[in-house]
Amino acid sequence: MPSPQQPQRFGDLEPSKWPGERLGLPESGARSVGRIGRRFAAIAIDWAIASLLSLLVPGEGSAQAFATLGIFALMQVVFIPTLGGSIGHRLMGMRVVPITGGWVGWWRPAVRTLLILLVIPVLVWDSDQRGFHDKITGTVLVRA
Repeated sequence: MPSPQQPQRFGDLEPSKWPGERLGLPESGARSVGRIGRRFAAIAIDWAIASLLSLLVPGEGSAQAFATLGIFALMQVVFIPTLGGSIGHRLMGMRVVPITGGWVGWWRPAVRTLLILLVIPVLVWDSDQRGFHDKITGTVLVRA
């Protein structure tokens, strides 16, 4: 065990009993970390909405693919600060909150969305089931 003066190394941390324990979040119910099933469903809902809306954009192939991507990104950046989460998040009973509390603001959803579009940061998780996109922006996806 390190002395009080030495910083604790990552490998010295005991495993969490549940996702969000280290963040002071409950194991289940409201404010608990949104689990993988809800997350997948939420992103599928958001992507389906973006795909349907992109059908209104003239063009084919890559034009529609980029339109879907743009609409998806716009939905994240607009709805997270205004509704507390994307349409998929809200339908699945979740919201995005800063770990420090308060309003999520505009920069967090913008940076978070950019990292989601890069895909890889979403695939890197910690023991609190927070993706790299949430760690960088200081957010967590919780049950509403």
